[in-house]
Amino acid sequence: MKTVSLSGTPRAYVGKKDAKKSRKEGNIPCVIYGGETQIHFTLPELKVDKIIFTPEVFILNITIDGKEYKTILQDIQYHPVTDKVLHADFLEIKEGKPIVVGLPVKFSGIAPGVAKGGKLQVKYRKLRVKGNINDMPEFIELDVSKLDIGNSIKVRDLSFDNLQVMEIPNAVVVQVKVARGISADADEEGEEEGEGEGEAEASTEE
Repeated sequence: MKTVSLSGTPRAYVGKKDAKKSRKEGNIPCVIYGGETQIHFTLPELKVDKIIFTPEVFILNITIDGKEYKTILQDIQYHPVTDKVLHADFLEIKEGKPIVVGLPVKFSGIAPGVAKGGKLQVKYRKLRVKGNINDMPEFIELDVSKLDIGNSIKVRDLSFDNLQVMEIPNAVVVQVKVARGISADADEEGEEEGEGEGEAEASTEE
């Protein structure tokens, strides 16, 4: 997993008025939790945008007052109208202590069902997994080369070394759906209809 270094400014006061002032100055109020105490600070809005408006997940080394904290982004609060970032929460990473991270999902291979006219439908762009930070990959790669029309990959089908997937076991991650006007059994039905017609003609001739 990639590492990014950031420099934060401690907040002298914690409250709505101070937070509003920080945002007007182009800074985002933030907090680091998971350690001995919560650390309240601000980060430049442009720096925050660079780490959240991307599918990638980073280990974030945040330096505040000369002390470095190894963290990972856990939550973002947005303005309900403008979608501007209002607040960011970071979890301090402790060696040997498992954490939950949403990892991006990438797909490899060509699904046979798509070649037959089906549509690849992705349900999860990210999957939450639990484990130690050192065991976390940059992304989860799933092979769809065995998916025919009607087939899917569910959470319960996934298995990763030293990682536990935290989503609902029966949830579909990706599937090949029947496109409109296409039937997975069209060829078989056609063959069955042909056989029936042949039998009827033979019976009539007799």
